[in-house]
Amino acid sequence: MIVAVISDTHLPRGTRRLPEQCLDRLRTADLILHAGDLTAASVLDELETLGPPVHAVHGNMDDAALRDRLPRTLIVDAGGLSIAMTHDAGPRAGREERLAARFPGCAAVVYGHTHEPQVARAGETWILNPGSPTERRRAPSHAMLLLEVADRALRPELIPLI
Repeated sequence: MIVAVISDTHLPRGTRRLPEQCLDRLRTADLILHAGDLTAASVLDELETLGPPVHAVHGNMDDAALRDRLPRTLIVDAGGLSIAMTHDAGPRAGREERLAARFPGCAAVVYGHTHEPQVARAGETWILNPGSPTERRRAPSHAMLLLEVADRALRPELIPLI
């Protein structure tokens, strides 16, 4: 199973759109996760037309329609593994351990908000931030994550986007 993970798309905004490289990976994934700050419900609607099931949480920049439609946190089953999702993971200090403790039993915790990609471990739990495919801020590039789930194991791969 392949899980495509994005966050902080902040769309629509001017002529900004998801890079084709990102869209291709979203279309071919088995599952899409979005860790918040889509900004408008129309973005979620568009993601849902790509084919794979979409699971998302709302972020601090999301409009009222998204806040009503999406939870603040969510735990999703991906190939028999639990993946927790939240947008704002709080202060940088102690973040990994705090997220692992907040979602016990999850193979991974996906978060957004910082726009800074992260692939780290806290004990047995993956702590993952896909960065942003549209607004890199301090990150070296736009990015997303692909998670390969097989044999009750998860293998994350950070994908820089051009």
